[in-house]
Amino acid sequence: MKLIVMAAVVAAGVAVSGAASASETLAKSSGCMTCHDMATKKMGPSYKDIAAKYKGKADAEKTIVANLKAAKGHPAVKTSDADTVTLVKWILAM
Repeated sequence: MKLIVMAAVVAAGVAVSGAASASETLAKSSGCMTCHDMATKKMGPSYKDIAAKYKGKADAEKTIVANLKAAKGHPAVKTSDADTVTLVKWILAM
């Protein structure tokens, strides 16, 4: 039984790290990393700073996605709606 639980925990960890890796790859391929970084400010704020700014706000995802699509305070994004939502969820999870 212990072995099954340990295997489940390891599998969940691999799945989460795989999703995080995929989202980072998406951010790089979409050009987001040109202006943003995970932890340090570049032209734009770091992803960790964005996550901290919106922490605890129920409408954070909706607000950020709407602002990105409308190019409010950010250049127009060229990602699909689904990719934009994926990236925003990834950033807010930091």
